[in-house]
Amino acid sequence: MELHNIKWIFFQGLSVFFAIAACLAKAETHFHNFEITPTPLSRLCTTQHVITVNGQFPGPTIEARDGDTLVIKVTNRGKYDITLHWHGIRQMRTPWADGPVYITQCPIKPGGTYTYRYTIENQEGTLWWHAHSKWLRATVYGALIIYPKLGSSYPFPKPAREFPILLGEWWNRDPMHVLRQATITGAAPNISDAYTINGQPGDLYRCSSTGTTIYSVKAGETILLRIINAALNQQLFFAIANHQMTVVEADAAYHKPFTTNVVMIGPGQTTNVLVTANQPQGRYYMAATAYSSAPGIAFDNTTTTAILEYKSSQRGGQPILPRLPAWNDTNTANSFTAQFRGLNSRGKVPLEIDENLFFTVGLGVINCSQPNFRCQAPNNTRFTASINNVSFVLPSKNSILQALYQNTPGVFTTDFPPVPPVQFDYTGNVPRGLWTPVRGTKAYKLKFASTVQIILQNTNISTIEDHPMHLHGYHFFVVGTGKGNFNLQTDPARFNLVDPPVRNTIGTTPGGWVAIRFLADNPGVWLMHCHLDVHIGWGLAMVFLVENGVGKLETLEAPPLDLPQC
Repeated sequence: MELHNIKWIFFQGLSVFFAIAACLAKAETHFHNFEITPTPLSRLCTTQHVITVNGQFPGPTIEARDGDTLVIKVTNRGKYDITLHWHGIRQMRTPWADGPVYITQCPIKPGGTYTYRYTIENQEGTLWWHAHSKWLRATVYGALIIYPKLGSSYPFPKPAREFPILLGEWWNRDPMHVLRQATITGAAPNISDAYTINGQPGDLYRCSSTGTTIYSVKAGETILLRIINAALNQQLFFAIANHQMTVVEADAAYHKPFTTNVVMIGPGQTTNVLVTANQPQGRYYMAATAYSSAPGIAFDNTTTTAILEYKSSQRGGQPILPRLPAWNDTNTANSFTAQFRGLNSRGKVPLEIDENLFFTVGLGVINCSQPNFRCQAPNNTRFTASINNVSFVLPSKNSILQALYQNTPGVFTTDFPPVPPVQFDYTGNVPRGLWTPVRGTKAYKLKFASTVQIILQNTNISTIEDHPMHLHGYHFFVVGTGKGNFNLQTDPARFNLVDPPVRNTIGTTPGGWVAIRFLADNPGVWLMHCHLDVHIGWGLAMVFLVENGVGKLETLEAPPLDLPQC
């Protein structure tokens, strides 16, 4: 029996330890306690104290098999409130372990502890974990790899070796201070100073080449790269010089293989690719750089690198740099995404729809109403964001899930609109009178086992932008996408109901729409939000309340005794 124990620690202000155990031979649960230590990090010629896990950036990789139970004890020894989210884990009947702050739990206060407990059910592939409270996930994240059950295998030849590739962003300031400044001004936050691959910026940044991540391969072997976009606010292009990649999985769902020279991956998404070392002996750059779909919006226009090194190559040779698309190459981004086809989707896509929802997704502005805050967005306003003209406000007195379970009034309402309150030309020249949303903590109720379709309509309020939308507690089928305004009479005829891709995070086509479907078979409170953290802070989010079904297997479990209280 092979036992994997992982302890995690946040340091400088926040120390969190995890007692994690996943038995890879049998589906068992094990408990462990570990001590906590603080450590500083150095990047880009600077040394600063940041929030990490076990003194590691990125944090440790969790490895488990389908069917394993994870028990993760988190102790917060820092100055910030914290929660942790297991991105893409379905959390069947256990939303108490999902983690978004004030949605499924109150935060873990400094000095407090909370134990996340959940079982992986019918999932395998690459996921990840990260902080889900303000901007702490800038440095608090790691890979979560789920292997097939013993006796099962990948639906492709087993690779010679596997590597997690975590793409991130780095600020030379405390990211929480960057967020605080943006909150005060009402303007967009300062962009990052670098991108990273497994925590390292790479050779193209000053003072960082000594720490560049190097992956060693043997000539002729095929490897699996588990690519995770952990960046806070940026979609990214990723490529490897002179090597093609075969995409086989995304968001812990297998897809029909296709070959590509470049991957476009949004924050929150994961993509697994096979790469064969079939080039002349040498050193080749892996590189990631920004894809920015919003015209006129500032972004970090730098490139992070790692090195794919053939083992017989001499160290010190100059690696070859791949050709990456231009930062505004939306055609390449859309063409890449359009190639995904689900491997096991046939017969599982809901055909009859109980809940047909239409969500407009986009930015906006609000007038300043608080005297201590500034107004540095256009025309003396503050930036905001919304779904169906509702800018989501996090509660503070209780989490929504706790309030629902305890029947506590006044925390949220259930009147989230299923369609926009006003119809308009969503992707055209939107009148300024439609730029200002209402603010509220609104949820939408779903009956257990109802089938749901959501049209996510991108809007041209302030600007057109690709919003990577993440649904907690579920994966979904992406049945259609298109440009312009969704047409109810003609567009559904083009839906793919045979082999649509399966995702938990999907971009909304800039100046267009995307259609998703899922079965509401997991009771609880589930957040849906943009995975650009600047946008969720502005209110680009909403909540689904999925009611209980019949019997224990269709009913929300009782809250754990150590659930944090507000």
